[in-house]
Amino acid sequence: MAATPKKKRTAARILAVGAGLATVGALVAALPAGASGTKGGGNHGRYVDVQLLSFNDLHGNLEPPTGSAGRLTRLKEDGTTETLNDVGGVEYLATHLRQAREGNRYSVTAAAGDMIGASPLLSGLFHDEPTIEALNKLKLDVTSVGNHEFDEGARELARIQNGGCHPTAGCFEKGKRFRGADFPYLAANVTNEKSGKPLLDPYFVWERNGVKIGFIGVTLEGTANIVSAEGIKGLKFGDEVETINKYAKVLERKGVKSIVALLHEGGLPASGAYNYDCDSPGPGNGISGPIVDIAKNVSPQVDALVTGHTHQAYACTIPDPAGKPRTVTSAASFGRLYTDTTLTYDRRTKDIVRTAVASANHVVTRDVPKAEDMSRLITRWNALAAPIASRPVGYISADIDNPLDAAAYEKPLGNLIADAQLEGMAPADKGGAQLALMNPGGVRAPLVHKASGAEGDGVVTYGEAYTVQPFTNMMTAVDLTGAQLITTLQQQVSGANQAAPKILQISKGLTYTLDMTKAGADRIVVSSVKLNGEAIDPSKTYRVAMNEFLAGGGDGFAVLKEHKNKLVGASDLDMFTAYLAAHSTPAAPLAPPAAGRITVVK
Repeated sequence: MAATPKKKRTAARILAVGAGLATVGALVAALPAGASGTKGGGNHGRYVDVQLLSFNDLHGNLEPPTGSAGRLTRLKEDGTTETLNDVGGVEYLATHLRQAREGNRYSVTAAAGDMIGASPLLSGLFHDEPTIEALNKLKLDVTSVGNHEFDEGARELARIQNGGCHPTAGCFEKGKRFRGADFPYLAANVTNEKSGKPLLDPYFVWERNGVKIGFIGVTLEGTANIVSAEGIKGLKFGDEVETINKYAKVLERKGVKSIVALLHEGGLPASGAYNYDCDSPGPGNGISGPIVDIAKNVSPQVDALVTGHTHQAYACTIPDPAGKPRTVTSAASFGRLYTDTTLTYDRRTKDIVRTAVASANHVVTRDVPKAEDMSRLITRWNALAAPIASRPVGYISADIDNPLDAAAYEKPLGNLIADAQLEGMAPADKGGAQLALMNPGGVRAPLVHKASGAEGDGVVTYGEAYTVQPFTNMMTAVDLTGAQLITTLQQQVSGANQAAPKILQISKGLTYTLDMTKAGADRIVVSSVKLNGEAIDPSKTYRVAMNEFLAGGGDGFAVLKEHKNKLVGASDLDMFTAYLAAHSTPAAPLAPPAAGRITVVK
């Protein structure tokens, strides 16, 4: 199952399935006596410094992300914050990574999933082949899968790994066959339900001049709840801790004692600033969420955890089961940051000297030269996408934002999308919907007033609309009782979503109070839930618009699976573009919708 950095792709990497500036992780200490202390680790002496460069949740963002998706918050020395605009873009990420590698003889680049999926049109239109091509050029050594690697199902993931033309779309460039990923995708906890065998390689061993570091890759155990069920039939997603600990023992038996876990699950730091010290006042005290319990239970054999999924930035130290600090990192999302971690390797013990591990997040600024090979790649694919991407579909008077801050519960763009879905499903022959619910994770980018190309300011192109809603989920109208509707709102902040609330975006006319001073389901003030000013009647039936993902109970909304009388409509993207066309013109552009549907008590 292991491979060297120059691994040869095998035809059977994926098994058959049933169907179809810097934040410092405060482990900085003096190297042990006798350490070489040379940059990149000397080739002589007992100790070698291995540079681990990592990132996560790229989501096919090849071009520089715009609006809030291209910003970061920085904490200043005086305790105030400032906004860093214009960060990210694979042309700049490539330059930053290449510059970071200079002078480091021992450098390995790894990722923690969601490299593809929920991608802008430039990549998504071509089933993410452009992103895999870019990652090959970036010299990515290894990545774990994330939930979005399963957006098009396990069979498509096999093609992404192994190459070949798309089964229905074919080859996108004449005379060229997609080569697949040069790097291994790891999925240790994704197994065939019948055989129990991993879907993909569970681990990978990077080796240089006798220095060996093992990587174990897992996605979050709850992946099955947040992707389409059809594409993962016959697969089981196992417990992250049990799986990592299992393969840590396997690697140890093979003589690989230096181990890094690539884990597509993450945490929520107390501050949204990328350089917030989440080790204050003590190791890991400033971070919460699933990663905390996972990190505290992953075997001490594992020397570092590279994480993702929450799109947050942190470089923390969380104690392992033996009580010893261990670095846990995440580089936000969309290629806005990368993490540089120093792993000091002891040639005698073949293990990492944990007290010498240091980790820092670095901003992918746009003040460096663009990587020319990435610019050529983007230009080439843009030429293929242009006829579709550049078509105007609407007009806006200002930015309609989709804040990435987890505490921004009601989002202007979420309101707009919910309104579009309600309008599309409200006619009697379309479903008769009275309200709409939209999952926040399905809104992938803001609408930006400034022109991204030659279309002019305020023009929304099809490519921009696609970037906002890239999944092409089919819309449905279903029957829910008032009691089920209230339970749905309660499940935003309880059960699977208690630790990390998922606040649905709601259509105009639905209002309620969210009291964050309380816990769990009590955060929903039941008496405040109203539709067009009238209290929700628990015994009454309501017609509710939502996408197929939510209707299947996705994102922890189990009660939504109890719906009745489902009617399927057009796709969410079609409804979004139709709404923009119906409500905007060059002379009368659409303004950002007013807030106030959710009253938040903090």
